[in-house]
Parts: sequence; structure tokens; C-alpha cells
Amino acid sequence: MNDMMSAGLHRLWKDRLVSKLHPFPGMKHLDVAGGTGDVAFRVLESINSVSRRAIQDGLAETEEETQIYICDINPNMLNVGKKRAIERGLGENHCLHWIEGDAEALSFEDGSMDGYTIAFGIRNVTHVEEALAEAYRVLKRGGRFLCLELSHVELPIFKQLYDYYSFSVIPAMGELVAGDRESYQYLVESIRRFPNQEAFARMIVDTGFEKIEYENLVGGVVAIHSGLKL
Repeated sequence: MNDMMSAGLHRLWKDRLVSKLHPFPGMKHLDVAGGTGDVAFRVLESINSVSRRAIQDGLAETEEETQIYICDINPNMLNVGKKRAIERGLGENHCLHWIEGDAEALSFEDGSMDGYTIAFGIRNVTHVEEALAEAYRVLKRGGRFLCLELSHVELPIFKQLYDYYSFSVIPAMGELVAGDRESYQYLVESIRRFPNQEAFARMIVDTGFEKIEYENLVGGVVAIHSGLKL
């Protein structure tokens, strides 16, 4: 589905998300709705790269062990992620923890995480405000919130093309490839119902986050929202 919606660009978007997180060795990070491991693997790879550079520069590594928690409400997605971890040689990696859980009622302690990411997941939660509140609760002071989500295109000409692609091409492709036009039609409609960039940024502010920013990618097809718990 991600490949169909983004023509493969979702990989670059997730790379950008992780680059804005600035992962570091010894961090405790939570990736929500990330059962397939796409974001978690990138976070771990980034941290390992930092560690290798530190060793090459003769700097001591942190004594704290990196912990990356992958939380998803769908156990099937978690199984996909675990299988992919094994294929990458990460099946026995003690940094990765696979947790079945709800974004609106996380099982983690208050102030326990250095970072929180959610990619293409918050649009599908029932109560967005509750998911944001949980993100704020589990982050430490100074912790970073990052959300990658399909968003709203504002440029008139591009918007017309994107609307045609969304409402005409994607459902037809869904029917052709997956035999499921209805699900892809729902996907497109759910994107339009989700708050636009400014409205979602205000929701993040109302949760208590500060230093709120958002970055539009591909003219607003997707946006990365960020905030700090200070």
C-alpha cells in the first residue's frame, strides 16, 4: 500500500523522519504503529553509525544500552517486523522490543522515553488527542515527538492533479492489484478528513509540546510534524 500511494517515496520520507530525530547511543525510543520495523530499523542503523564514528574518533561509548520499543495494535504487523528483523540478522538483538499496544493507552511509564515517532499511524487512531497526550506523557523532558503523516496539498494545480490521482487512480489500482477498491477508497477519504498541517500543529501545541514545526514534503502530500517536551 505504501509503495502504491507514494511510488516508493515513503522510504525517503522515513529516512527524513529519522534524520530529524537525531538518534544517539543509549537512547530509549518508542516507535508507535510501526510493527513492520521500517522506522525502528532506521533508528537502530543511525545509532550504530554514530557509535562506529565515536569508536573511530577514540571517544568512549555510553554505558547505557540503546532500547528501541516497537509498539503496534496489530499483532500481525509485529510478526512481520520480527520476521524482517531475523532476515536482517537482528533477531537476537536485545535493543529491539516488540510490544502489542494501543497508541491511546500506552503501557510505558511516565517520562521514560527520549524519543517518540509515529509514521502513517496517527490518522488511523480513534482519538487523536488521546494519542498525542500519551506521546507527551511517556516522553522525558527534552524528549522529541515526530509524526510523519499523509497530509494536505495546497498548491492549486498540484492539488487538482493529486486529487485526481487519489480519488480516481488509487482506488482503481487497489481493485486491480488487491481486488479491494473499498479499502483504498477509505484510505483516500481518511486523508482528507485528517486535520491540515496548521490545525494538526495547533493540536500538538494544545497537548503541551513546544518548539512546534512541520515540514511539507512533495508539496504537502506528506508532512513531518515535530515538537519537544520542555
